[in-house]
Amino acid sequence: MSHEARGQVTVEQWGGPNPMEYTQQVSDVTLPPTAAAFADRYARVIGDRDRFLWKWIHNLFDKFTLTSVPDGERARVYEHKTLLTMFVTVLDDLAESEGDQGTFDAGRWIPFGVDATERAGSVSGEVDYIVLGYLAELWDEIDASIRTAPRYAEFVDVFEYDLRQTFNAMEYSGLVNDNPAMVNRAETERHDAYNMTMFPYACVDLMHSPSFDRSELGALRSILCDLQQMARIGNWVTTWERELGEGDISSGVVVCALRRGVIDYEEIVDAGEHDIEQLADRIRSHGIESEFTREWELRDRTVRKRTAEVESVDAEQIVDGIETVMNHHLASEGHK
Repeated sequence: MSHEARGQVTVEQWGGPNPMEYTQQVSDVTLPPTAAAFADRYARVIGDRDRFLWKWIHNLFDKFTLTSVPDGERARVYEHKTLLTMFVTVLDDLAESEGDQGTFDAGRWIPFGVDATERAGSVSGEVDYIVLGYLAELWDEIDASIRTAPRYAEFVDVFEYDLRQTFNAMEYSGLVNDNPAMVNRAETERHDAYNMTMFPYACVDLMHSPSFDRSELGALRSILCDLQQMARIGNWVTTWERELGEGDISSGVVVCALRRGVIDYEEIVDAGEHDIEQLADRIRSHGIESEFTREWELRDRTVRKRTAEVESVDAEQIVDGIETVMNHHLASEGHK
């Protein structure tokens, strides 16, 4: 998979599915009942995200769920992780909205047994109690579901740690948007990748994996570090332009453009829709998107050399799944 050094990366270059056909395929996905109910409620209570996103991720879980999950458990696991995606996405959107910091600060503690309503009384900023109620009920459903997993007790402490890392990544993105002078690629790559929820997803899988050899946990997590960065790159190259129009500068693509002087933060603040298009064209003309996809390819080659370190999971198949995710990111550009 080779790419030109300059210009926008396209689905055709990458070899992914046809965007129009793919959009229809995702639209035809049927969410399982509980996920569909929470998607309906999301549309009524919040409605910022199109239902396409929930269908998109649910459709993909088959590609990068650990192979140690038995066939009979996979449908339940996909639904657990779709619900988790909804919870994480709502929190992430709150973290990136200046007016919703209070709701984020209260909501991020829900998975750890903290009463969100009580927590709301001690945070700064306004709190949307309707959104907080949605998050609390959504988490109750997630928690009740994963507690029935055969290895829940064995991995719940790791799961909670990984959730905290995910929420910290959201906080970092919000911090960058409030303090644009601090943006840099090293921190963005280190912190923001945890926002992809790869580690919490893997913990849900492990809770349902009776054959997984716990002695391989370190090796598996080492591989997941590269995979989540690859997933982050796929997300960056397909969402940065929309986020730029929203004033969100936390994407690695925009961070690089700012650090290299391709664009200035003041241009983003003062930009109208036409100006945003011009800024995006300037970023593309410097080949920054293609730079990130070359990094993706390098990580892909590197991580494949280490897949043999894990025997109770087919790590090679999971790496293949992340390549499929990249294809699907490109095919769904503009819909997420």
